Amino acid sequence: MRVPITGVGAVASIGRDAEEVFAALCAGRSGLGAMRGFDHALYNGRQLFEIDDRPEPGADRALRATGFLLDAVGQAAADAGLGDNLSGIPVLVGTGLRELRSAELWWRDGTPFGADRLHFGTALRERFGTADTLTVSNACSASLYTLALGADLLALGEADTVIVAGVDAITESMHGLADRVQPDPPAALRTLDVNRKGTILGDGAAAVVLRREDLPWPGGRLWGRLRGVGMTCDAKHPTAPDREQVAEAMRQAHRHAGTRPGDIDLVLLHGTGTPLNDLVEITAYGEVFGDAAGGPVVTGIKPMTGHTSGSAGLLSLVVTLQAMATGKVPPLVNLAEPIEEAAGLRLVRDREAKHEVSLAQVHGFGFGGINAVAIVEGA
Repeated sequence: MRVPITGVGAVASIGRDAEEVFAALCAGRSGLGAMRGFDHALYNGRQLFEIDDRPEPGADRALRATGFLLDAVGQAAADAGLGDNLSGIPVLVGTGLRELRSAELWWRDGTPFGADRLHFGTALRERFGTADTLTVSNACSASLYTLALGADLLALGEADTVIVAGVDAITESMHGLADRVQPDPPAALRTLDVNRKGTILGDGAAAVVLRREDLPWPGGRLWGRLRGVGMTCDAKHPTAPDREQVAEAMRQAHRHAGTRPGDIDLVLLHGTGTPLNDLVEITAYGEVFGDAAGGPVVTGIKPMTGHTSGSAGLLSLVVTLQAMATGKVPPLVNLAEPIEEAAGLRLVRDREAKHEVSLAQVHGFGFGGINAVAIVEGA
């Protein structure tokens, strides 16, 4: 599999387009700030990675996730030279929560919100004329699942061009759940650190354009090529990851891509900063890579973007493509003392690294044992 990626878009707490997001990551800038949308008196954790688009602290509004998605899709389409008319192009959206925050505001405050807005197809049709949309709600690996589906549509001849996207806006119910399982809230998200205490949620969206290799391109650039996506769904526990199935997703990705662990130059971790997830991820990585584990440079973006749920995998993929294009790899910030299992890895710490990246591996793991790993090559 070698599927060209010809457009990218991204929105996060640290930037409103892909270029701004990448520049902030390379500079080590965090989007963590005082919680704006929810009542501070109700929660222990009062910091989130929020996109600052509300009129004032404490004032929330509906359809924020939809807005982020439209921004990211519009950026990717423009970058690929597709324009605003996407009527003949399937748009596949991965998400964890869809427009749940809007439903919360409708139920609690009576904020106007129609059932046709629960999914994203209505807004995509209004903005871009899209007739073929699909939303996959697959926890935190959702956008990498849609990436695999998009590649399959091209391979089967069902489409010539596909836009793949991921989006989530923080909901109060999700924040409340996280707050209850983290009664001593983390002051920062510390991926792979001995003193990591848990994850912190973030708003985010990302999108990429996939095209058949044999088609002429209307514009834009070749960012890279998707080589393969490995996916597993073990469903062994509601929340806890399974090391064997995480490792199997990595192996499957290499089988689809026709690559070996020793070929990889860069690994973008899922890296949630939770005690169990980080341990399982890095242990599975060591198991699959073996003696090659110390070869790739290893980093992650969540300490600066927060855990952006369903958009997380694709956001990491967009950052990976930018790292390939620029030779700059963002650092894994907030890492003071790496866990023992990460010893010997080439962790990018403190500041950006200059590194030539030809082949990269991107992780996305979610609740319910829903795992996805993508392998992408540079242009």
